[in-house]
Amino acid sequence: MMAVTKPRNESQAPQFAGNFDAEDGHVVDVEVLIIGAGPTGAAAAIHAARSGFDTLMVDAAEFPRDKTCGDGLTPRAIHELESLGLAEEITSGYRNRGLKLHGFGASVTAPWPDSAFGAVGSAMPRKTLDQLIVDAALRAGARLWDGTYAQAVRLGDRGIEEVSVKRGARQVCVRPKVVLVADGVRSTFGRILGRTWHRGEVYGIAARSYCSSSFHDEPWIHSHLELRDELGVIQPGYGWIFPLGNGDVNLGCGALSTDRRPAKVNTKKLLQHYAAHQQTEWELGEPRLVTSAMLPMGGAVSQVSGPNWALLGDAAACVNPLNGEGIDYGMETARLAVELITDNIGDARSWSRLTLKDSWPALLRERYGKAFLLARTLARALTHPKFLPAAGPLAMRGPLGAKLMPAAARLMGNLVTPEDEDLVARTWRASGLAMGKLRRHSPLWS
Repeated sequence: MMAVTKPRNESQAPQFAGNFDAEDGHVVDVEVLIIGAGPTGAAAAIHAARSGFDTLMVDAAEFPRDKTCGDGLTPRAIHELESLGLAEEITSGYRNRGLKLHGFGASVTAPWPDSAFGAVGSAMPRKTLDQLIVDAALRAGARLWDGTYAQAVRLGDRGIEEVSVKRGARQVCVRPKVVLVADGVRSTFGRILGRTWHRGEVYGIAARSYCSSSFHDEPWIHSHLELRDELGVIQPGYGWIFPLGNGDVNLGCGALSTDRRPAKVNTKKLLQHYAAHQQTEWELGEPRLVTSAMLPMGGAVSQVSGPNWALLGDAAACVNPLNGEGIDYGMETARLAVELITDNIGDARSWSRLTLKDSWPALLRERYGKAFLLARTLARALTHPKFLPAAGPLAMRGPLGAKLMPAAARLMGNLVTPEDEDLVARTWRASGLAMGKLRRHSPLWS
């Protein structure tokens, strides 16, 4: 993490975070600066550009580029992609109907419910998806500087005044009105701003690969909830196979972990073991492009906003603790952030009125807080070595499994809305409210 130097009198001098350097004098003024151009950042750029803001995206990678991900797109994600005008282009290539859950001697089919988000899911490799959304952002009028590192900031009373970026050999000073940070799970720029990941809360470790398969167009996502390592030990996580409709499936596995109960598993080795067990049934080729990542989840980060800046999506740990899904939350938080900025500054574009420091985490807590706290607690239970072997057979088998697992799949798909009034939704909200009271000191975008 880069060092932060504070002046003795902050009212008279700026604060520097990182090695601020723009000696060549090249300065760029912009209204909305977005750090990161994945689905979250590019979606924010589309919404910002459509709202009439001068918008610049910077990303350390050069596009097109790959990203560690399961590649699944839930109906909630498709719903957000519809608002960007991209859903039909994605679902015309491949669409899925829901989940098939396997484990403990049983299988349960859970179609996507006919919710406010629709009942169509899909999947697309991140290399393709990210480029698709970036291209849409460029068409909307945003600019992209890829291969560009955001290295440091100059902070004043109104938040970020300048950002030092390295674009090729040139150091450039960008002077934004507002900064949206969407640089992913590690959030290097977020750490410069003080973002802290609370690893005492449950987090995920995962690995993914691509395999050729004769069943690449299978219209169901498959999740194996009884995930065993080469010694036969059940791991606190699941394996997945997401058909992509392009000759490949995305095959991966993930495990849950905390500081107190770390997952003692090499996810890349676990992936190879899982792939070998699925090879015959799925007619799989050898796993390739194997990558891994760690995921902060369920809002377990702090310092996610300042007067004129906010962390979005994965950077703000807006990831479902039950399954690691975050693309839908990422694009959703992108839209919500731009809406909040627009409401703050009004039609007169009075940037001095912008106040995100308290309003952004408050909005995140209102939208996702109860559900994330409950999901984090359930995920934490899975890290207890004896919990899953005891609860798994009860949850998956017989009439209980036929009722329980479709409800669980709905929660894993982030498909419960505040407007839903059925029993599952009411139970989920009530449990989340109770958990919020019990764990009111648990970090949640604090």
